Amino acid sequence: MPIAATEGLTVRYGAAVAVSDLTLEIASGCTGILGPNGAGKTTLIKTLLGFIRPFSGSARVMDLDVATQELEIRARVGLMPESDCHIPGMNAVTFVAYAGELAGMPSRAALRRAHEVLEYCGLGEARYRNIETYSTGMKQRIKLAQALVHGPGILILDEPTNGLDPAGREEMLALVRDISHDKGLSVLVSSHLLPDIERTCDQVVLMQKGRLAAQGSVEDLRKTDDRLYEVEVQMAVLAFEQALEWRSLKVVSQVGARYRIVAPPEMADVARVVFEAAREAGAQVRGIMPARRSLEEVFMEAVD
Repeated sequence: MPIAATEGLTVRYGAAVAVSDLTLEIASGCTGILGPNGAGKTTLIKTLLGFIRPFSGSARVMDLDVATQELEIRARVGLMPESDCHIPGMNAVTFVAYAGELAGMPSRAALRRAHEVLEYCGLGEARYRNIETYSTGMKQRIKLAQALVHGPGILILDEPTNGLDPAGREEMLALVRDISHDKGLSVLVSSHLLPDIERTCDQVVLMQKGRLAAQGSVEDLRKTDDRLYEVEVQMAVLAFEQALEWRSLKVVSQVGARYRIVAPPEMADVARVVFEAAREAGAQVRGIMPARRSLEEVFMEAVD
């Protein structure tokens, strides 16, 4: 059973259509929701949580209907919102425990769990400080802690690395990876930062103008046909590129001593032809393998 699914989902703000006829299924694991600003990512999340009613179509989360069972959904889902959500005057442990109580936990259990998740998120030593004194990185972690405190079945992260410096970003991505792959919790990560999605997620949903542009595993989306190859030589040599071209191997890009080439369909043994070209040009081949697109290339292709 998918953790979330939509069928013909359309969401409007007045006359503006934010999500249009969206049909998808999201499997368990770690899934990234990608798209440029205005693609409908945040609207989709709000709809899945029951904050926005669909104009038409349907959506379910953990087999619960977002139109009629929104309170049950929100009790089972942990949300780390993009904007700050702390309450001024509260220290971290009080705030996280309060979030647990709002989700239906008894006060003692919520307080005990608050200490545990704060320690896990790296805020154990700062748990008694007021949250307004926290740095940006610490505020991101407190948002994660309050999303985890009630033991949700699904965790939704909206721009989890927003505003973080490189070190803080690395630490947050490590936490997300640990939660989804080592703790076994299903996670949805909404972000416009492709490297973050590529490092943490197994599945990707690409949205553009409220519609589904592409969906699949990161590995499958990055695959190309077997006619595209990466060739690395010891040192870039102009004669090597010319020798490849003479043998009908087209060089589509070059970065340093790494070439991306396209082979014609009728060429059976591409590696042999590459080595012939290298020998003629006096170049030494270090490696040859089928090429994979970056997630950025997949994204730009889907958006275009």
